[in-house]
Amino acid sequence: MRALLIGTQPPLEYEYVPEPPYDAVVIGSLTLGQLLRFREERVLEALAEGKPVVLYTRGLPDAPKNRALAASLASARRQLKSWGVVFTDGNQKRLITAQEAKALRQAGKQPAPGAVLTPLAKEILEGTD
Repeated sequence: MRALLIGTQPPLEYEYVPEPPYDAVVIGSLTLGQLLRFREERVLEALAEGKPVVLYTRGLPDAPKNRALAASLASARRQLKSWGVVFTDGNQKRLITAQEAKALRQAGKQPAPGAVLTPLAKEILEGTD
């Protein structure tokens, strides 16, 4: 799957491309400021178009010595999840996109155990598309 890479390259199985066309967006890393004030236009456009966006959690900043800042970072993570960003730590769980979900549904199959579904793929497999 072709993916636009934001940040550093994580050890995920994608063919990274610098510009369109791409099937997904992978966020390999973010700085504190980027996470707290997330406004990456290419990611927001991909979400609006229903493309999967995957965030590599090992590339996220942390602030263990500042509770207020840590709470703000946690809130920013929740916001991204609410938008449909899929978080992964690179444990090789298979991401199922809407296109793959349609093919699985047509074949009468279910995704492999532990697969991560995009929000639209979940709707398709549940039959609410």
